[in-house]
Amino acid sequence: MNVIQKTVLCLIVLFCTILFIGCSKDNDETPQTLTPAEVLASVSWETTNAKNNKGQNVVLTDANVANFVGYAYFKADGTFTMYNLDDSPKMHGDWTVSADGKTRTIVARDNAGAILFTRVVEITVLTQKEFTYRIYPSANDKTVYFDIVHTPTTHKEPK
Repeated sequence: MNVIQKTVLCLIVLFCTILFIGCSKDNDETPQTLTPAEVLASVSWETTNAKNNKGQNVVLTDANVANFVGYAYFKADGTFTMYNLDDSPKMHGDWTVSADGKTRTIVARDNAGAILFTRVVEITVLTQKEFTYRIYPSANDKTVYFDIVHTPTTHKEPK
């Protein structure tokens, strides 16, 4: 083998070694896994869509979904605030997500801290890119429902 061939071979071996080590390092790093509650609290949410039980889009002003539309800020301390899309206050209180990520519970409170209502909803999607939950207009009829779709927002929480 001449000097040029040896040099090229050494460069190829060096390149492959660097490539192998670089790929191995990526595989050794364990991605951080967030709990469902951490996922919900990691993002500010805006209602961006609603779908009916037939998978059809529903306008956000529709009476069946309008009450669920707005901005939501779930804080890591278990409190939340929600605002209408015009930034007017909607509600505040406490929240939890079940450990399995299947339900979210909010406890809405008045300014004195008294409970106004508790709402438990079924979560259908919970990622850092989408939070969707299902509502039923009639608790006795699970065939009719609306999925309320939220996506991350950079909208700052009103003061």
